[in-house]
Amino acid sequence: MSGPTTPSPGAGGASEPAQPAQPAQPAQPAQPAQPAQPVGGERSWPLWEVFVRGKRGLSHVHVGSLHAPDAVLALRNARDVYTRRQEGVSIWVVKADDVTASSPSEKDSFFDPAGDKIYRHPTFYDVPEDVEYL
Repeated sequence: MSGPTTPSPGAGGASEPAQPAQPAQPAQPAQPAQPAQPVGGERSWPLWEVFVRGKRGLSHVHVGSLHAPDAVLALRNARDVYTRRQEGVSIWVVKADDVTASSPSEKDSFFDPAGDKIYRHPTFYDVPEDVEYL
């Protein structure tokens, strides 16, 4: 047999004084989930440049940029964003920090050395008449 029992609160036991009703607490808005912090504690994820090779193309073409924490997620996000209609057969993602480019304002001095190499321009070669598409 069990021992003596005590009435539980709200069970209507006569030994407990009635508690005044508590005012309803206002509902707290749900806190939005915090985004995952990038590796290294940086405030923003690195920028990735996206290149897609189309079904009929032979080369990859720059199609845009996106932010992602790593290469795997950058590749998956690029697939979802830039090939939604299955127009690509291959995707490259490259960190924007790893891209080195020439400046358009320096094009004259940058490309000038090619002008003095006449062997690159077949202007003095005799082309036979039966050669097409040269």
